[in-house]
Parts: sequence; structure tokens; C-alpha cells
Amino acid sequence: MSAFQQLVLASGSPRRIELLQQVGIEPDRLFPADVDETPLKAEHPRSLAKRLSRTKAERAQAALAREPEHAGAFILAADTVVAVGRRILPKAESTEEASNCLHLLSGRSHRVYTGVCLITPAGKLRQRLVETRLRFKRLSREELDSYLASGEWRGKAGGYAIQGLAASFAVKLVGSYTNVVGLPLYETVGLLAADGFKVHFHWPAAR
Repeated sequence: MSAFQQLVLASGSPRRIELLQQVGIEPDRLFPADVDETPLKAEHPRSLAKRLSRTKAERAQAALAREPEHAGAFILAADTVVAVGRRILPKAESTEEASNCLHLLSGRSHRVYTGVCLITPAGKLRQRLVETRLRFKRLSREELDSYLASGEWRGKAGGYAIQGLAASFAVKLVGSYTNVVGLPLYETVGLLAADGFKVHFHWPAAR
């Protein structure tokens, strides 16, 4: 990034880092915020995604206030939630959790919500919520067992990674693909550019 603009990503997600790099943005600092992601009672999936992304951004902002070298940085945070109706699926950490998620998603539609939150150098807070609809094929026992054995599901919302083997499960996707991966690029770049961040600073020039 330029010497006059810094971007702090309030996440340690390799997927979000790779997505930003894909559009020529390299975060100057990673600040994975330790946030309790447990939904509140009767909380809607879209509300959870917005709340968690804002909490992560504000947590990073408070911590970075003690680091003068990051004064005036743009702070970007995101949180992705997978849901069937109002039922929020976990970020699978065990084979049982992943299996439960995949059995629920098999042969039906679900929604992926990502809340994106940007805190500007002037302290303004901007938010976007992006929704993608996705339908999986009916999964066979062999497909379920093979996917669980792959381990790709670990730590993934809904128990799958669309950018990996689970791409073969997707029958239909309506909306942003990068949203399902973990960071909707169109909306994220729009938020940054609208507040003066030089999104194209490192784009290669034609020779």
C-alpha cells in the first residue's frame, strides 16, 4: 500500500487475504479480532453478520489506537454466516458438526450472508450486507463421506468451502460468488473507493 494509506484487515482468514490480493490490495496489518460469535437469542442471520463485522472492526480500532504507526488506517472487517431459513449453521470444528451441516444442506437451498464493515481514517463507520442464494445437489453417502474425509470443511461456516471440492455440490448460485468464499469483492472495493482508498494503486500498468 502507499506510504500515506494503510489498510488493517481485522481478520486472519487466508481466504479473505487471498481475495483482497486478487484485486491488488495487500493489507498492511492483520488484526484477527477475538469475538464471541454466538448468536443472540432469536437473532436473524443477517443481523448476526452485521453485528459481528462491526464488533470486529471496532475491536481492532480500539486496539490500534495504542499503536501510533497505524493512526489513520482504514480498518476492514467481515463476517460470513450460512443459514437455512433462520437457522444459523456453525463454523464446523468437528466431523459431527460438518456432517450435520451437510445433511441439512443436501438437496436444498440456503443463504450466505456477509457483513462488511469499514472504519475510515476520519472515524466514519460504513457497512454493507451481501446475500447470496445457493442450492446444493442431493449428496450421496459416498460424496458426504469423501468430503468429510477431506477435512476441507474445518472452520468453514456451514461446513463447506465453495472454492474447493464443494464446488461440485453447487447446482445454482444467485448473487456474489466471492461472498460465499468469505468477502464480496464488488461491495468491499466499492466501500473502500467511496472513502478515498486508492484501490488501484498497485494494479500493473500495461507495457
